[in-house]
Amino acid sequence: MTFVPLDRLICFALYSAGQAMQQTYKPLLEPLGLTYPQFLLLNVLWEGDNRTVGDLCAAMGLETNTVTPMLKRLEAAGLVGRTRDRADERRVHVHLTDRGHALRERTSDVAGCIAAATGMPIPDLVRLTGQLQGLTAQLRSSLEQAQRAASATTGSASSHNA
Repeated sequence: MTFVPLDRLICFALYSAGQAMQQTYKPLLEPLGLTYPQFLLLNVLWEGDNRTVGDLCAAMGLETNTVTPMLKRLEAAGLVGRTRDRADERRVHVHLTDRGHALRERTSDVAGCIAAATGMPIPDLVRLTGQLQGLTAQLRSSLEQAQRAASATTGSASSHNA
């Protein structure tokens, strides 16, 4: 295998860009009492209110054990409410409170500030976003294929050992 310097690894470029993006958001969100992950979660709810925790996890690509503490903090701040599904108590629905809805207006200039901070023209940002979404989808698909292959290999090895 050929050695690739850190500054030429796509994983490090994406990691560094992600870190820089979070640091850029921080001074915009702190006055609102939000962290970057909380802001992302609220964005999912602003797109469609009254969603299950499972829906939120799927939309954000996170596990329940990551999202639940975030929801508890947002609930304590009065931005969301949580209710158990009457038909299936394992399901928890999350909805925005009036304060949560009102916060959307207060964050309306954040996207413009971030776009300006990138120094990129909007069409380039739109193109880059699409490319990153495509990369994410491809990586997830490859991971699922690898997991299925590993599971099939494990399953066939188990049946041979039986």
